[in-house]
Amino acid sequence: MNVATSTLSLTVADVDASRAFLCTHLGYQVAMATDGFASLTREDAAVDIVLLRRGTEVLPAEQRDREAAGLILAFTVTDLDAEEARLRAAGAPITMPLREEPWGERLFQLTDPNGVVIQLVEWATPDQ
Repeated sequence: MNVATSTLSLTVADVDASRAFLCTHLGYQVAMATDGFASLTREDAAVDIVLLRRGTEVLPAEQRDREAAGLILAFTVTDLDAEEARLRAAGAPITMPLREEPWGERLFQLTDPNGVVIQLVEWATPDQ
């Protein structure tokens, strides 16, 4: 198997709200969009994102009203402090402040208008 690209598909109530959030705050660009659907891409991202409106008929009936519970969309970034400052200045909803875990993970979270939790991460050297 040769994986050419990776895409995360999220079912949300308001596609336009998540699309605007991801484009405004995380630099994604719209590759394709129509009512209830958006395909987002970013050249340097390891994953593209597809947004589908909850209830859409393109999904099998048993999946149409599902939303991911407990999902965290995590991006490893460089200069986490600068990203946190940029997003805070832009008024992005930071829902977990910047912190460092004992194992060396530095992170903070923001939440989009549909409740999708996005975590930005940078790895530090843990204290020995």
